[in-house]
Amino acid sequence: MQTFTYLFLAFLLAATLVQVYLSLRQKQHVSQHRGGVPDAFAGKISLAEHQKAADYTLAKGGLGRIDLLVGVFILLAWTLGGGLEWLDNQWRSLGWNGLYTGTAVIISMMLVGSLLDLPMSLYRTFVLEERFGFNKMTAATFVVDMLKGAALALVIGVPLVMLILWLMESAGSLWWLYAWAALTAFSLLMTWAYPKFIAPLFNKFSPLEEGEVAERINALLARTGFNSKGVFVMDGSRRSAHGNAYFTGFGKNKRIVFFDTLLKHLTPAQVEAVLAHELGHFKRKHIVKGMALSMAMTLAGFFILAWLMRQEWFYTALGVSQASTYMALLLFVLVSPAFTFFIGPIMAWWSRKHEFEADEFAAQQSSSTELIAALVGLYKENASTLTPDPLYSAFYDSHPPAMIRIAHLQQQT
Repeated sequence: MQTFTYLFLAFLLAATLVQVYLSLRQKQHVSQHRGGVPDAFAGKISLAEHQKAADYTLAKGGLGRIDLLVGVFILLAWTLGGGLEWLDNQWRSLGWNGLYTGTAVIISMMLVGSLLDLPMSLYRTFVLEERFGFNKMTAATFVVDMLKGAALALVIGVPLVMLILWLMESAGSLWWLYAWAALTAFSLLMTWAYPKFIAPLFNKFSPLEEGEVAERINALLARTGFNSKGVFVMDGSRRSAHGNAYFTGFGKNKRIVFFDTLLKHLTPAQVEAVLAHELGHFKRKHIVKGMALSMAMTLAGFFILAWLMRQEWFYTALGVSQASTYMALLLFVLVSPAFTFFIGPIMAWWSRKHEFEADEFAAQQSSSTELIAALVGLYKENASTLTPDPLYSAFYDSHPPAMIRIAHLQQQT
């Protein structure tokens, strides 16, 4: 018991120290380069815009360090501090069977966790994002979104949790394989259903109006052989000034979505280039590869959990005295990030590799010059720092740093 307790604390401490160290490196590096626009962006981004991006990055980093330390404290409170033990005892006292008790423990723990996250979410939205001019969300919209999210989590989450717990208790020694299959099927169903049934609960999606942008997009889709259920514009400006574009859906229910904020700031040729980049992810099988990797990691996780749940020390070492399937699942979800944290740089490298490949596809199907112009515009509008710390970026960033990405695109011209 003590061995695993110390092992967990060692991994948690190491992950926390590395995150704080990287965050402080990022702070120092961005601060040092705040005074001048990099040569590659001279004349494209003003000093005031560059400094705004630096200040925004520094503000987010400071908040992130606080969030990190609060998260560590909450994790220790749930585990070694006895929080889960107390919560489990409260529900056990009602005398329900294991399935209902387990579902209640997990759902109530998630609810408490959401409430604990609420102050930080409010500060991030109404203080930090507001200070830099990005927040467009009203208090009423925030509350409505929160209530919708909670209702959706209950409607979808309760049946899923009950199914997984039932399989853990009743499906025999191979329960982990059946649970993985069930979760995979659920994930695919949600990917298919999200654009049509879930996303419209939070945002308005309108078909892209006819015009030069639509003509360019339709021509691009035709020459790349991409079929979708349509191109839509999302009212992202109701909540934020940040711009983006993405694919959503699965199979024949794929959709292309542009934030209205993005369309306001880019020319038709730049919008085409951005879409060509997103199509590159699809054509280079990045989405399928990502799903396959996620499925493989989930399968490995369930396999490890199947072994851990039979070890009494797994519970007692983490502050829980009574072993149960639902507590094994909760503990595994809570503590596994500490043990898998150092896989992060590999995943970030893999993602950046895909971004380069998608950029190359965009250069072939559209224009690297227009994509560069679009990226510069997005860096400017989203206040993305042009000078991240190299080590911090290598550890975290799913996209290549601005200067490296632009240089790579210039080689494609």
